[in-house]
Formats: sequence, structure tokens, C-alpha cells
Amino acid sequence: MTGPGLLSALWLTPLIGALVVVVLPPTAARAARPLALVTSLATLALAIVVAGGYEAGGERYQFVEARQWIPSFGATYTLGVDGIALVMVLLAAALMPLLLLAGWRDTDPDPGTPAAPDSRRAQAYPALMLATQGLALVAFLSLDVLLFYIAFEAMLIPLYFLIGVYGGGSTDGSERARAAVRFLIYNLLGGLVMLAALITVYIHTSRSGIGPDGGGTFDHRLITAAVADGTLQIPTGAGLLLFAGFTLAFAIKAPLWPFHTWLPGAAVAATPASAVLMMAVVDKVGTFAMLRYSLPLFPEATQTAAPVLITLAVISVIYGGLMAIAQTDLLRLIAYASISHFGFIVLGIFARTEQSATGSTLYMVNHGLATAALFLVAGFLVRRHRIREIAYYGGVQQVAPVLAGVFLVAGLATLSLPGLAPFISEFLVFVGTFGPYPVAAVLGTATFVLAAIYILWTYQRVMGGPVAPGIESTRDLGVRERVVLAPLLVALVVLGFYPQPALDVIDPAVAATVAHVEGAAP
Repeated sequence: MTGPGLLSALWLTPLIGALVVVVLPPTAARAARPLALVTSLATLALAIVVAGGYEAGGERYQFVEARQWIPSFGATYTLGVDGIALVMVLLAAALMPLLLLAGWRDTDPDPGTPAAPDSRRAQAYPALMLATQGLALVAFLSLDVLLFYIAFEAMLIPLYFLIGVYGGGSTDGSERARAAVRFLIYNLLGGLVMLAALITVYIHTSRSGIGPDGGGTFDHRLITAAVADGTLQIPTGAGLLLFAGFTLAFAIKAPLWPFHTWLPGAAVAATPASAVLMMAVVDKVGTFAMLRYSLPLFPEATQTAAPVLITLAVISVIYGGLMAIAQTDLLRLIAYASISHFGFIVLGIFARTEQSATGSTLYMVNHGLATAALFLVAGFLVRRHRIREIAYYGGVQQVAPVLAGVFLVAGLATLSLPGLAPFISEFLVFVGTFGPYPVAAVLGTATFVLAAIYILWTYQRVMGGPVAPGIESTRDLGVRERVVLAPLLVALVVLGFYPQPALDVIDPAVAATVAHVEGAAP
């Protein structure tokens, strides 16, 4: 199925909206947040149209748009969506209106301070959020590796400012600056390594003459087809290096141990809304790209390197869980929990079975929903007191029962309680991994035990017990906050009991990817 211009409209809508929001005159600054929200809803509507027209049993890539871009060296503007990309697009589109509502007051002065509202800050913040979303959508939709790379790197710019300039009120300026610089350096270094690998891949395609004019190409479909039929043959050693170049950049973005160290600082320095955008959407570009690029472009190298990636994934699972247990900072705890869950996603990807890869793809969506709910409700609590230390809190459930209840449900989703969405995806990863890597699968189940410890212990300390001094005045969730969290909880329950529509979309794309990798010569 084709849809001329629909995918372009999907990613251009938030970017154009961001531009309009940021250039509003100061006299119209109050319209910035409503305009950004309307833009995000328009993007969601377009994503729903794409999902409604997608045929689960149809062609691999649908709504394809292909135009000349830089013909002199085979770069094209090519977009398309398969089942894996579709669910990620829907996640990115569905979360943005909720995140904009969650961060509605993030740029307002702190209560009790004499500072006047900053109109430019109120405009730039939602504009940066929309710009990040637009670039993430390009990354999910791109079928040209060079176009993907540009979006992959460009999204660092708005995120850098979201962390370093428009970060949360519970951190000081120096902490935000350090976190932003660390985030940028790590991801830029990974991107530079990927760029070198990308150029080398292009040279190999040029030598093989697989482009439309007999030259080189960046078209993902042409390259993977040439790999599959043997037209493009890269020596084993070079293939391993190129695979490492791509996968290193994706592992940093994901983030996978030991390339994870930028995430906890960035998560607590950003506002809760922008931190969720980073962890639930932008970081998923890394795991998505492992499925889209690392495996199909380098199937032989994937088979060779899989034990190493499996080992790193298991370490991430255990390390992230143990570090979460050790945290005294509520938001940092959730960030380390995400590292553990990303390890489980990577485990399923490189186990290379249909069940494990399907579970990992579904887990990308479910983790995004669960992390969004947990981090946002924790952020709402922290914003009330401007204190992140767990020891400060206690007895919140007695004065803010709805807030405490939402925290509990989101936490139970994070520890994969049956009946909530993450359970089925973790179960699929575990079952699919157990066949080829039984030891890794057994060790990976540590995520269930560790998550139960850090979630339930945190709930007991923060929400249970007697009301701590200063907590008695805690406001319960307001209308806007309930509107933000309710759709996330509903989605967690619905996907927990009925994930089949998502699986019907994901399965064919995953099956094609796994068959391509496993069909490569040893």
C-alpha cells in the first residue's frame, strides 16, 4: 500500500509546529502551549490514519515514499513503515500530547518566588519537545540509512537543550549542564563511529554496483536484498567491524551496559516530561535500530557477535536492578530500572528467535507506557516538594491516595505483574531466549526478582508508614495530572489482557528479520 505524502506529513507536522511555536511574538506567547498540544494531537491523528490503513498481512514496507535526494552518491528520501516501525510511531505519537500536558507548568516560576513568567522559555520548551518527536519519527520511518543517520544525530540537539537549559527544578544549573554535556559527548562519539561504518558500507555497495544506476546506495531495502542474495559480500573481519560500528552507536542510545552512564544523570536533570520522552521514545531508537539495521545488514556478524551482546544484556539486567535497589534518589532509581529493562529488550533481540524478537518489540512499547506512568507520577510528587530523596517521604498514601495508587499500579507494571502489559512481552522474551541461550534466559529472570524488590520497597518507604514531617500538606493528583496518567493505565491494562492486535502487526516484520539473519551462511 502506498500513501503519497502521508509519512512526510507525519514527521513534518511536529517540526513545523515547533517552528511556529518558537517564532510566536511575545504578545502571543500564551498560545504556545495550546498550539503545541494541538500539533501533537494532529500528529497522533495522522499516526492513527497510518495504523488504520496498514495491512498486517500485506507488503513488508507500506506507505512507501521514494524521491531523489542526493543522486550523485545514491542517497534518497525514502520512507516506509513495517510492523516494528508502526508500533514505535504510535508510541511516539500517543505519548506526546500526554507529555505536553504533564509538562504544562514546567516552565512556570517556582511557587512563592517573585520571578515573572519567561515567555521565551515557555515557547522554547514545547517547541523542543515537538522537534525531538519529529526527528524520532524520521528515524522510525526512514528506509535510507543516511537519512536515518541524520535524524539519529539531529535529535541530540533539542534533547541537549531540554536537559541542560530547560531541566527540572529539583536540580541546579551545574548539574544539568554536566548531565547535558555527558549525554552529548557519549552519543556524538557513538554517532561518529557509526558514520565511519556507514561510509564503509556505502563504498562496498558502490563496488558491488547495487544502486539503481549501478553505483552505490544507502537504500536499506537494496542493501539487505543484496546481502541476502550474495550480491553484496563483505569480508568476515570487515563485517564484524562494521557491525560493531553500527551497534556501538545503538547501544549507547539504548543504553546498554557499559555505555549507560549518561542516562541516570540526564534523566534526573531533565524535567519528568522530557525525561520520559528520552527514555520511552528516543532511547528506543537504539533498540529499534538494532532490529532494523544491525541484524539485517550484517547477519553473519550478528551470529558471531550475539554471545557478546547477550552477555552485555544480562549484565545490564542485573546491574540496573541492583543499582536501582541501592538508590536513595527516587527519579534516579527509575532511571536505573530502565537500564535493567533495556538489557532485557536487547537480550530478546540478539537471541534471534521470532518469539524473543517479537517480545522485545512489544516490550519497547510496554516499557514506554510503564516508564511514562511511573516516572511522571514520581515527577508530580517531586515537583510538589522539590526533593528527590526517598528518605524524605513517607505516608503519602494517607494524604494523596490517588497518587499513591497510580504509583503502585505503574510500579506493578514495571515489575511485570500478570495482567499488565509488560508481563506478556517479558514472557515472550524469556521463552524465546531459553531455547538458544538457556543460561542467559535464567539469569535474565533476575529482572523479575530485582524489580519486585526495588518497586515494592520504594512503595513501602515513600507511600506507606506514618506521614513524614512536611508530607501532610501533599496535594493529591489534580485534574490535568489524572488526564495524563489515566490513558497510560488504561493502555497497560488493555495490552496486558489483549496484546493480539499489536502482535499481529509486529510478527510478520520480526519473522522476516529473523529469517534473513538465520538464513545467512555461517
